[in-house]
Amino acid sequence: MRWKEQLLSLTPYQPGKSIEAVKKQFNLDKIVKLASNENPFGCSQEVLAALESYQTSLAIYPDGYATHLRETLSVFLQVEKDEIILGNGSDNLIQMISRALLHPNASTIMADQTFSQYKHNAVIDGAIIKEIPLVEGNHNLDAMLEAIDETTNVIWLCSPNNPTGTYIPEHKLIPFLEQVPSHILIVLDEAYYEYVVAEDYYNSISLTRKYDNLIVLRTFSKIYGLAALRVGYGVANRSIVKALEPAREPFNVNSLGQLAASEAIKDQGFVEDCKEKNRQGVAQFYEFCEQHQLDYYPTQTNFILIDFKVDGDKIFQYLQERGYIVRSGNALGFPTAVRITVGSSEQNEGVLTALSEFLEAN
Repeated sequence: MRWKEQLLSLTPYQPGKSIEAVKKQFNLDKIVKLASNENPFGCSQEVLAALESYQTSLAIYPDGYATHLRETLSVFLQVEKDEIILGNGSDNLIQMISRALLHPNASTIMADQTFSQYKHNAVIDGAIIKEIPLVEGNHNLDAMLEAIDETTNVIWLCSPNNPTGTYIPEHKLIPFLEQVPSHILIVLDEAYYEYVVAEDYYNSISLTRKYDNLIVLRTFSKIYGLAALRVGYGVANRSIVKALEPAREPFNVNSLGQLAASEAIKDQGFVEDCKEKNRQGVAQFYEFCEQHQLDYYPTQTNFILIDFKVDGDKIFQYLQERGYIVRSGNALGFPTAVRITVGSSEQNEGVLTALSEFLEAN
């Protein structure tokens, strides 16, 4: 078969091991997964109640327009319904954008250590990829501007950035947006937006009112605790949404996901509670790093990247054998680090105790 040549050498996305697989491998009764930046506190009780009362037949296709969810988001975000595009997670939106704008004669710009799916989809679509090295864990916006040429179609900004947890402050983002030519789409990926506490963070939705070439991506997989149901959304001016809609697969957001997301967005008390508990958890990790003189990036997310100055796979294996699943930095461009999801206070204490034991033994 005449496969695209780039597919033959491209590694598919590698999800972490499942909890059950690790239990079986190491004969453990309990596993704490701190690898995928999921919400350790689950989802809103309002969501669970709505799902339990769901009566619609599973034989019926979802609402292809996601009418109720779209209306709920429109009111919450104070935007028009036709300025929203829904996805099967924000990954799906990234795929749509790549499919719509990238091809062998087009280039795309991104950080070199950022969310992997920007590059992954660009490779599949045969685009020219320009990766700009981070500077102390942050996007180098000046270098990204310098990389723009006549072939550039998409620029990807992940803020807060995965895997560093760093963000782009408003005083740096605005001048950047001003200088990018209007025909280039700027994708501002805000998967961790709800966790941000920085005072100089920007109002991205208001920026889509001013910059017609900006789309903001968000997800219900993180703080809302709905990763299993796969719901994401984008906000942009209606011309961008209209152009992207043909690249969206029919019925791409399932009925349960639409229902759950509609209820989740209404329970901002749950969101604020999770945000506060997360900052308390972040403080636990900061204290540990200071105590052991470990380098780390200050984070605006629900994860932290810590440099242990040893092979990240070694730490990953050590913790896995003790019932903790984290993410080795080897797969993220930080080979001597690990990325750890901030869990509950108890989960944090457990993994930090195990890490202390690792440091004492090494």
